[in-house]
Amino acid sequence: MAKLEEVRKFFEGDKYATEVTGIVIEKAEKGHSMVSLEPDGKHLNAVGGLMGAVYYTLADFAFAVAENCEPASDMITVTQTAQINFLRPWSGGRVTCTADIIKDGRAICLYEVKVFDKENKELALIIVNGFKTARK
Repeated sequence: MAKLEEVRKFFEGDKYATEVTGIVIEKAEKGHSMVSLEPDGKHLNAVGGLMGAVYYTLADFAFAVAENCEPASDMITVTQTAQINFLRPWSGGRVTCTADIIKDGRAICLYEVKVFDKENKELALIIVNGFKTARK
């Protein structure tokens, strides 16, 4: 299994998640990951809430890290579908996101992804279906 620093180095290539959005990889294991974000003004919508796209980016990135945390693999898994269920509004502060595998098949996988606030209250539940393909 790749070390956390190796995984972080590999995912530096995901400029939107790491540089633009500012997401940090906290944990990376095959089938499980945790990422975090300290939101600021650029992450807010017109009414001061956390923009929906931030939830999606957190979820998509956490899924990618959990499923692709072996940078030397000859396979890569990409998001095929994702469904976001917003459970409660964000009330400020750091957010974390976990991704956990539910089903790992030969060609597809299914993950449960959750976004939490600073008090560990669940803000969103995202179901992600991934498609496995050969790395180019």
